[in-house]
Amino acid sequence: MLSRIFPKQFDNNYRGNKLAILLLAPIVLFKLTMGATAAGLNPWVSTRSVATDADGFRLDTFGEEAASIVVFLFASWGLGLLVLCSLGVVVLVRYRAMIPLMYLLLSIEQFGRMAIQLASPIVKAVETGQHSLGFFVNWGFTAALVIGLLLSLAASRKNERASIA
Repeated sequence: MLSRIFPKQFDNNYRGNKLAILLLAPIVLFKLTMGATAAGLNPWVSTRSVATDADGFRLDTFGEEAASIVVFLFASWGLGLLVLCSLGVVVLVRYRAMIPLMYLLLSIEQFGRMAIQLASPIVKAVETGQHSLGFFVNWGFTAALVIGLLLSLAASRKNERASIA
């Protein structure tokens, strides 16, 4: 398994299940869009609207300084996500042997944020008892990343036949 995650050579020779590639492409592209949006690089959606609309923060209830800190943190996270997903694009285009590693990195980021949120829950000004859109998107990404990681570590049928012969 470790030899799949850390192959001796990063090339375009992918050895896992092809479905992992088909699943990674939309994950990376969607997260790339999220990162660009959260970092404020998307001219149609500002970082402030991502924090309020997608994640349900009522920034108008915060003081000016606190609201600016939340917007800064969203933009900083978005920049990190933008860089990570840019690497994902390179993996999909040129270095497909890195697909299991890319799944692992994206999973660490995803699970890490969820663990931080569990350890330090966010207290919102008005608790509605309803989950934000971001809550459901995060659980969807988590499931897709686990499935993709398992598929990328599984041997493709073509590789299985080659090792038997």
